[in-house]
Amino acid sequence: MSSQKLSLHNLIFIGMMLFGLFFGAGNLIFPVFVGQQAGTNYWPAMIGFLISGVGLPLLGVAAIGITKSEGVFQLAQRVSRPYAYVFTVLLYLCIGPLFALPRLASISFEVGLSPFVDSHQQTFGLLVYSILFFLLAWWFARKPSKIMVYVGKFLTPAFLILLAALLLMVLIKPMGHGASPVGEYATVPLATGFTAGYSTMDALAALAFGIIVVNAIRQLGVTSPTRIATDTIRAGSIAVALMAVIYGLLGLLGRNALGRFSRATNGGPVLANVAHAYFGSFGNILLALLVIVACLKTAIGLITAFGDTFKELFARASYPWLIIFASAAPLLFANIGLDRLLAFSTPLLYFIYPLAITLILMGLLTRFLGESRWLFVTVTVFTVIPAVLDGLNALPATLHHGWIVSLLHLGQFLPGFSVGLGWTVPALIGLLVGWILSFSAGEIR
Repeated sequence: MSSQKLSLHNLIFIGMMLFGLFFGAGNLIFPVFVGQQAGTNYWPAMIGFLISGVGLPLLGVAAIGITKSEGVFQLAQRVSRPYAYVFTVLLYLCIGPLFALPRLASISFEVGLSPFVDSHQQTFGLLVYSILFFLLAWWFARKPSKIMVYVGKFLTPAFLILLAALLLMVLIKPMGHGASPVGEYATVPLATGFTAGYSTMDALAALAFGIIVVNAIRQLGVTSPTRIATDTIRAGSIAVALMAVIYGLLGLLGRNALGRFSRATNGGPVLANVAHAYFGSFGNILLALLVIVACLKTAIGLITAFGDTFKELFARASYPWLIIFASAAPLLFANIGLDRLLAFSTPLLYFIYPLAITLILMGLLTRFLGESRWLFVTVTVFTVIPAVLDGLNALPATLHHGWIVSLLHLGQFLPGFSVGLGWTVPALIGLLVGWILSFSAGEIR
């Protein structure tokens, strides 16, 4: 049995499940917004977006597979056990109750259902909807062993059918061919598209969903660690290939929409306008079904992953109570409004993403550099402070005063700081220092 591998049917099944877990609300609206902002600089901006929105998630899945880790906690322990606890808890709070889960409810309501709700009842409507949304997600998450069936067999195919109807119109009947790029997209579209991909949270989700994929593969009879690692990477490749195609088309939708509609503050209104323009009133219904299904399947995965991981981290924790918390806590944040939620979540993403990226890359490099703790520790230490500065720089401009401004002046000495990449050079220096220390200690030959 240990040599068994997944059949092609089951491999596609796992890949579709992983795609379904990845592709939620943010994956719909952020590539649309990138396409709209980039305009005629669509290609370099979208390439940057795909590197972080597709490439990094694949590397994250690969890191879990190659290192044969059970999940992000085991991978982060290569830095230190205390760091693993802090990083894992922060990551799961970020993609769970604090930001990603609330965003799923607020986006699916504002994009899909708000056109059907009276303007005076929007606040109450969002409250009622978010309660029903998280109640349903909790109901499905009660049985994590069934997540392959819920997401892989039913919700993901339904989502893809609905999305195909909209994206085919983008190709058949384009509304325009873009306008001039704005902001950083006019000068550094590749780097700006790369950091825009942070908002999908998929590199973080890749680390979080690793345990779900590994368990799903085991349930299908694969027990060899090496075979599990290989099948994890193969399934991840299927998922991210499908994501790349859809991201590209959604970016075109956003770019071409400028031929008929003005720019919006996020991709949600753009999707609503385009769906209505192509299909009339039916377009609003189509979009509502699309975003609700997209958000529900991802919510089920995030709640399940949160419960599974925190149960492992804290022995006394109970899975039923953990998923109740992960389903109830987002209600508070879901009702503060989408724009405000995005404004507060972006700085944290700019802080945690560099730590996730370096952890993923160091996991992949273990095959070449070994597993010396010096390497993991020095890269992480050299990344933390620039990541803090990147996070502060991403705060709303109204908060850039006092001690924050003083710290941001330090960031100006870091290459790439203006576009959220100030951590890259320090991380490379940390890798070099770690290699020298490891070599001196005889851990690398």
